[in-house]
Amino acid sequence: MRNQSPDIKRRLRVVTDRAATRTQLSDVDQPAKHIDTRSSGWPEKLFHSFKVLLGNHRTMGDANAPINPFAPSGIPSNQTLGSMPVDGKEVLFRLEHVGRRFGVGEVVIEALRDIDLTVYAGELLIVLGPSGSGKTTLLNLLGGLDRPTSGKVYFRNRELTALTDMQLTVYRRHHVGVVFQFFHLVPNLTAKENVQLSAELVPRPLDPDAVLAWLGLADRADHFPSQLSGGEQQRVAIARALVKDPEVLLCDEPTGALDFTSAKKILGLLCQLKEKWHKTVVLITHNPAIAVIGDRILRLRSGEIVDIQANPHPLPAEEISW
Repeated sequence: MRNQSPDIKRRLRVVTDRAATRTQLSDVDQPAKHIDTRSSGWPEKLFHSFKVLLGNHRTMGDANAPINPFAPSGIPSNQTLGSMPVDGKEVLFRLEHVGRRFGVGEVVIEALRDIDLTVYAGELLIVLGPSGSGKTTLLNLLGGLDRPTSGKVYFRNRELTALTDMQLTVYRRHHVGVVFQFFHLVPNLTAKENVQLSAELVPRPLDPDAVLAWLGLADRADHFPSQLSGGEQQRVAIARALVKDPEVLLCDEPTGALDFTSAKKILGLLCQLKEKWHKTVVLITHNPAIAVIGDRILRLRSGEIVDIQANPHPLPAEEISW
């Protein structure tokens, strides 16, 4: 890891000892091999195994790593192919007749049904619906974490549904940041180390210290998750997603585990990421009061889109209440 003390490597060893029993692929077409963290030089293999679990990335001079499927030859991997505009807006995602079923035989759940959707670059899209409406399933399809049972999903004119598992992994690493409801921070790493670990996944990350400072966490960087409030942990989770400089942030009920004041602060930060950082933000929620901060509001019910409403005058996060 870049300029890291041996302490972070020691505290991650317990995680990697489990990871070491798994198989790594150094390239899509290369035979599998094992990593032995107990051999000499284990710290380097330690962090390499984390990269393997999350997918390798191509850097300058790294001829064996999988190529970013969205980077044309000669263009850095954190840049992407352009997409055709619709009504003057740049299209980031396009879903065509997408369905997702779970189960087999007579017990089948239709999580999504015939979804047609366009997500524009630079917008804050709110996906609103009750539990079981298909919100998280939709988010997983956009993030390349799942595949549809039917239909096609496109990212900048590239069909995600046609990619291999390795290519999807590379897509997630370079283009997608995910913010979860329950943070999912590594408990034995400090706030800064959690962010630095994510920074290791891409060749051109943002500066972890600068990202933490922007989120108001400069004085909490050396604290462990258990020493942070829920709101602070969620800000660390946002920093972890943001440090990769992804094009899109997918937020799964990011305020669901927070108190009212902390929730509004998090929503305000997500709005700033759209307005000042020009990120595309897709936020799912069951709370209709949150929807007014979005540029568009998509309502889901029983796996179907009920309505998509434009919101030409989004409210600032500090003005909403529930």
